Amino acid sequence: MSIHPDPNINRLNVLGESMASCCYAPITGYFRNGFCHTATTDLGQHTMCVQMTAEFLNFSQKVGNDLITPLPEVDFPGLEPGDFWCICVTRWVEAYQAGIAPPIKIQACHQAVLSYVPLDVLMEYAV
Repeated sequence: MSIHPDPNINRLNVLGESMASCCYAPITGYFRNGFCHTATTDLGQHTMCVQMTAEFLNFSQKVGNDLITPLPEVDFPGLEPGDFWCICVTRWVEAYQAGIAPPIKIQACHQAVLSYVPLDVLMEYAV
């Protein structure tokens, strides 16, 4: 059974516009639809569309979320620097506090991110 985003859920980005896709290759998002949509079942809040850097990938692996190693059993190819991916907003905040936050695709970041990060900070990291 696959989970699909609730059509009633807000799908606006941090700029108040319709969300852009984050990435289709590899396919990302909590719903694996290419978007950083979220729902009440998304406990991690996978709402930040970021461009992977080696520093962030290593940081994430060290704090318990290995995004590098492929997991074919769940169709996860493993990520490389340059890939875009929807990550948990709290992981991005941790990386920001550590001075290694990756760049973001701002048009693809869900509006819920604004509960964690001010827009002016997001704009500094926009690619």
